[in-house]
Amino acid sequence: MRFDILTIFPGAFDSYFNESMIKRAKARGIIKIFVHDIRKFSKDKHKKVDDIPYGGGPGMVMTPQPIYDAVRHVKKYNKGPVILLSPSGKLFTHKKARQLAENKGIILICGRYEGVDERVKKLCVDEEISIGKYVLTGGEIPAMVILDAVSRFIPGFLGKQSSLKEESFSELLGGKKEYPQYTRPPIFKNLKVPDVLRSGHYKKISEWRQKHLK
Repeated sequence: MRFDILTIFPGAFDSYFNESMIKRAKARGIIKIFVHDIRKFSKDKHKKVDDIPYGGGPGMVMTPQPIYDAVRHVKKYNKGPVILLSPSGKLFTHKKARQLAENKGIILICGRYEGVDERVKKLCVDEEISIGKYVLTGGEIPAMVILDAVSRFIPGFLGKQSSLKEESFSELLGGKKEYPQYTRPPIFKNLKVPDVLRSGHYKKISEWRQKHLK
């Protein structure tokens, strides 16, 4: 699957995308990630990408031209939906991650400042998504969240695809978070692992887990 990320801070992604499972998935060709600097598409001689809002108000607004041209460029290689990361968008969920994973690619636009010019939404954006009811300094962290969550549904990303079946919020768990998890040692600070989990009795373990879903 191909991910194209449009941002004015491309360096923000360097560390996260070069660690752990994301790094391995990239190396194996399971996912492809391309980060594009919106400033490079600006026709302003100073590569400016923001301006004061019409009608007045605090802060700056991202201008439409650089984003519009960046999307047009990326669309040559990625025909997937264009998603704007915005606090006013629809809440991102486990179900939405699974739906997005059905695409061959997605394009993520990282907003900044007071947001993007409304004309960008009308001309380029298929959907606005939010990762929560709070405001961040930009869309870079939401882009990482979405890429990570979506990638987990791509065959081959996880060592065992069956791991998805019992993840938090999965259908098998009835949309609930998950059951308590334990590992070695069997006793830590006088707190003991429940005997049933060490019994090897699959049916009883399954019943215990269903009973203790959070």
